[in-house]
Amino acid sequence: MTGLPLPVIQGLQVLTVAGGAPGLSGFIAWFEARLQGRRGPRIAQPYFDLFKLFGKETLAPTGAGPIFRLAPVIALACYLTVPMLIPVLTSYPLPLGYMGDILGGGLILAFASFLVAAAAAETGDSYAQLASSRAKTFAAITEPVMLLVFFTVALITSTDLPYAIGATVRSGPDQIVRPAHLLASAALFMVIIYDTARIPVETHTGTIEFGMIETGRAFEYSGPDLALLHWGSAAKQLVLYVILINAFVAPWGLASDTSAIAVLAAIPAVLGKVAVLGCVVAVLDNSYAKLRLFKITEFVSAALLLIVLAVFSLYLGGG
Repeated sequence: MTGLPLPVIQGLQVLTVAGGAPGLSGFIAWFEARLQGRRGPRIAQPYFDLFKLFGKETLAPTGAGPIFRLAPVIALACYLTVPMLIPVLTSYPLPLGYMGDILGGGLILAFASFLVAAAAAETGDSYAQLASSRAKTFAAITEPVMLLVFFTVALITSTDLPYAIGATVRSGPDQIVRPAHLLASAALFMVIIYDTARIPVETHTGTIEFGMIETGRAFEYSGPDLALLHWGSAAKQLVLYVILINAFVAPWGLASDTSAIAVLAAIPAVLGKVAVLGCVVAVLDNSYAKLRLFKITEFVSAALLLIVLAVFSLYLGGG
């Protein structure tokens, strides 16, 4: 049976992230509502919200420069570039799979986040500038932790290519239970929790002044620009989940050949895995109270401690 061309499969990876990201956000919101005893929104609600926003008028604050209008487009493009570098549907590398390693993917995500923060800072709105300042301040302490996670995994697997990392984990159960790998995965999970605005200080859907970071940066946006920001935020969440699952924790269910059946079967498999991870995140998010703002440093320090322990266990304890 003739397989799908590799560029088509790579396009399917991008479409899976772009199309599935709002659904994942809707599923987590629905599951959180069920945990709280509420009916909650429909799982497809984010799709309706995006459709409504794309039909509205775009307004820009007086004095906003070109970065304000370009940031949502470039940020979404960055978030949809990473799926070309990571194993979303296949266990084998695709044509652009070696264009950048997992470190390069992390830098692309960091650049998109910085661009959105810079666009919020030039609006002149006090709330948007406050959220921008907080985002850039805490990024200075979270991004190094994420980079250290990638460096540590590269030491463990002798490569920082996500496809090779996933292949190493699939090679045997002893690779998963290695202390260094478990600690690195736990540290990455903590950073993902912060990056997706779950436990720390904000409610990821609220606009409370004391805690807003993600929502505050989009305070002055409207219409299609706001839709692109929401879409990009959901895509970033899905990309981070896929990196954790398909490269670190459970890189199974991926297509091992180019047949249409195998590739298409991998789409519900990856969406199911990220949905399970979303349920875990929702349970944690509803089990703990939000932290005070200055406690973020302690939260990130805990992740840093885990990754440092991973390095020590790798070199001193046979990890």
